[in-house]
Amino acid sequence: MTVDVRPVTESEFPDWLRALRTGFLNPPVVTDEQVADRLPHVDLARTIGAVDRDRVVGTFRSFRQEVSTVGGGSLTADAITQVTVSPTHRRRGLLSRMMNADLAVAKERGDAIATLIAAEYPIYGRYGFGVASSTAEWSVDVARAGLDPRRSGRPEDGGRIDLTDADEIRKVGPEVHRRLAGVRAGVTDRSPRDWQVGTGLAVSSGSWREPYYALYRSESGEIEGFVAYTTNDKWDDAKQPMNTATVRDLIAVTPAAERALWHYLCSVDWISTVRSGYRAPDDTLPLLLPDPRAAKMLTYADMMWVRVLDVVRVLESRTYPVTDSIVLDLRDRDGLAGGRYRLDASPDGVSCVRTDESADLAFDIAELGVLAFGDESAVRLTRLGRVEESTAGAATRADLLFRTSLRPFSPDVF
Repeated sequence: MTVDVRPVTESEFPDWLRALRTGFLNPPVVTDEQVADRLPHVDLARTIGAVDRDRVVGTFRSFRQEVSTVGGGSLTADAITQVTVSPTHRRRGLLSRMMNADLAVAKERGDAIATLIAAEYPIYGRYGFGVASSTAEWSVDVARAGLDPRRSGRPEDGGRIDLTDADEIRKVGPEVHRRLAGVRAGVTDRSPRDWQVGTGLAVSSGSWREPYYALYRSESGEIEGFVAYTTNDKWDDAKQPMNTATVRDLIAVTPAAERALWHYLCSVDWISTVRSGYRAPDDTLPLLLPDPRAAKMLTYADMMWVRVLDVVRVLESRTYPVTDSIVLDLRDRDGLAGGRYRLDASPDGVSCVRTDESADLAFDIAELGVLAFGDESAVRLTRLGRVEESTAGAATRADLLFRTSLRPFSPDVF
């Protein structure tokens, strides 16, 4: 019997949740409470199941998302999440069927890109996805950092740090987050529901530990950043506190806010270690410390993957620091976004059109998702054999066009 791939019905949603939990190795038990909590917040038309004899054996869901681009623009994305295939049905092409169906609908709907966070690296390149942003995490040895404990909790620029609560974060956080999207590519939008979940308003009490919240205000009183963090309760054999502060969310839209918030975290009494949470790989945290070696990198990994669906919109959505014209020959085996395009870009504007001119660079559509967000070098991709240079020096010129001063940052897993 053929496995049917289609949107699930409301009555099938509990079984879809069970298959999702099975795929992620969670206990395969679904309660009425879990169904009631999740069902109102999913679009069943975009909740795909692979159904075999009335049993869901594969899951796939997407939702609308806005992603910031270089220079403060944005793109509408088909955000893909909760992808599983049950262990009884692997290697039957179910993921390909669900993915191809979703991308075709996203293309028809007019989404410029598709995005996802990959649980495993090797899976998604074959569908045209490339790594558009990476993430890093540090652990800071506070004693070694060398900060003056008498001063590091008090900003020297006239600003101030104030403790606050979740209600205040839900009020002021969205605007700070929008400002971050204006200065960093790769930032995904947060819905009101995301802010509720992120501050404990929409989660079950048994799974939530209330964090501490702190705001940074500039000398003029403007809120330019905030942090949410939790602490543990650990003491060594000599009865000395050895507690860790773990950052759950830190958004800073000015250098002053970034410095003040990190210094504040490293000044809290009884805190011996600060774990940064997911940060951009070029985060200034280590260099804000008198001894940068006090910040030990724990994680460096791929974060957001991007699949380009509309080449013109992707390339015209961002800014460019230099003036140049370059012809790109894009291969797309799925036929969603391939072809030859001429990019004419300058600090004053950009135009991208289809062309029959000879190509300067040729590569798979997956590499465009990598290059367009500014986090990769065309020269390096050429050395790896992932970009073909038909015109001498074209890869170097592409680097000047595409690379950015700040690496893309995707703070949220979705």
